[in-house]
Amino acid sequence: MLLLVWAPRAWHRLFLLKPQALLWSRGDKVLHVGYRRLSGHAPGEQRRQSQPQGPRFRTRLLITALFGAGLGGAWLAARAEKERRQQQQRTEALRQAAVGQGDFSLLDHRGQARCKADFRGQWVLLYFGFTHCPDICPDELEKLVHVVEQLEAEPGLPPVQPVFITVDPERDTAAAMARYVQDFHPRLLGLTGSAEQVAQVTRSYRVYYSAGPKDEDQDYIVDHSIAIYLLSPDGLFTDYYGRAKSAQQIADSVRRHMTAFRSVLH
Repeated sequence: MLLLVWAPRAWHRLFLLKPQALLWSRGDKVLHVGYRRLSGHAPGEQRRQSQPQGPRFRTRLLITALFGAGLGGAWLAARAEKERRQQQQRTEALRQAAVGQGDFSLLDHRGQARCKADFRGQWVLLYFGFTHCPDICPDELEKLVHVVEQLEAEPGLPPVQPVFITVDPERDTAAAMARYVQDFHPRLLGLTGSAEQVAQVTRSYRVYYSAGPKDEDQDYIVDHSIAIYLLSPDGLFTDYYGRAKSAQQIADSVRRHMTAFRSVLH
């Protein structure tokens, strides 16, 4: 006679099994018992887990979502305020540098006289270069144009006037400027003038330029500083962007300046 002793846990497991086959024999034949597991859960456990979660769970979930949204909104507001303060400090520092002070008198590519007051009330992106520049000036003007086009595509933003001032008045006449600017943007305004007039405006904006030696074809390169200047509707120098800035970065900066702008002339 075979005697089996089961612990309480073993008996519990036994009840979870369904006998597939129960064979025994008489005499010297071996007992063989086969079982199949009915479930991995205790009685009633699966039933409890399959029940829909009640209103308490949904309430906790809603509270968690609202709390997270509140934290996210507070973080975004703090970040925006920090950027606004930093931009205000930068603008004030640039104004104290006295860049772009005073007036200028130049000719546009249509032969009309232009002065600084003509751009009052407009946002202006200004670049200094020359039409014989092999690569840098075309690249920077293309970038400037992309910025203007991005901002033009956003309804509600004021228009930006793109301006190109030559640092090579010897070759860049009004007619030469007219041929050059038409390849970039229909509103790109080219400005030129006498050597003295160009020297005056470049000094005002702290632009360095120097003509190199002429070759056998009387051609030469003009070395000059590379920057795009932003002027506010008050005509004040507001920001500048070096060659490393992308069109997207410049457009984002101009947009922020537009949002924060408060005229100091009224």
